[in-house]
Amino acid sequence: MEESFCDLSIKDLIEVGAHFGHQTHRWNPKMRIYIFEEKNGLYIIDLAKTLNQLRKVLPQVCKVVKENKSILFVGTKKQAKCVIKEAAIEAGEFFVAERWLGGMLTNMITIRNSVKTLNKIERDLSQRTSYLTKKEIALLAKRRDKLLKNLEGVRYLKKNPGLMIVVDPGYEKIAVAEAKKLKIPVLALVDTNCDPTPIDYVIPCNDDSLKSIRLIINVIKDNIIKTKKQQGIEIVSPIRVIEQDLIQDLPPPAIYPEEEFNSSLSASLLAGVDGFDNDSEKDEDCVKDGILVKQDVSSEDPS
Repeated sequence: MEESFCDLSIKDLIEVGAHFGHQTHRWNPKMRIYIFEEKNGLYIIDLAKTLNQLRKVLPQVCKVVKENKSILFVGTKKQAKCVIKEAAIEAGEFFVAERWLGGMLTNMITIRNSVKTLNKIERDLSQRTSYLTKKEIALLAKRRDKLLKNLEGVRYLKKNPGLMIVVDPGYEKIAVAEAKKLKIPVLALVDTNCDPTPIDYVIPCNDDSLKSIRLIINVIKDNIIKTKKQQGIEIVSPIRVIEQDLIQDLPPPAIYPEEEFNSSLSASLLAGVDGFDNDSEKDEDCVKDGILVKQDVSSEDPS
């Protein structure tokens, strides 16, 4: 058994509302085994099983770390994105917190090409601004920001991760499907409205509560950090900027005549932003008569 620790109690989970499931008419029967009771039109999650599942999966997380494999955190809905990003950066793992681009794992060559484009734009902005007009600099910076927003957490991901950690697999259907296709194990925080079938390691809990997500994700993060320290594995931020990486990916800069460079750059700027549009924000909860009502968003396509 791999060494891990979890000092949470059922009281801790109750305090963050981890026991609140979805409304009874918005549920998946396959989650029945994790439901304690129905109360006031909501399903109540059995937190004893939540705690038991968490203690079971932590050794698997530690095992992946000891095998020196990477972990990919995925959580793009608004309650999860900040928690996912913070935890991944602290643990030195990869993350997707803004938008899952189709083929991010199954078509990694295209993603790597987008990363090379990002590297080239950053080098152009840092080394060739003397040739650019203010408008061209602004357009180039906009394109860089769009690419960076979507690729920031996987910029240095060179091969498939050893484990994917997901908040709300119903919302992250594409990511889960790609992981299953590549036989990457999936650990997920699963609410009563989700199908747990494709998930290898299920942690039943309220996946719409920021506090609930943070509590559980932080336990996982702490185990990753502890294991890395025990194994002497360096914790390196996934959003680091290493100049050597940029140099390896790109050819030596050419000396452009000003007019030729501006003409070439203008054409590339007009080419667009690699199709990374249609970002959207969705409100999952609303308050009705003083009661928090959870909306069912698992069937919506986040992309």
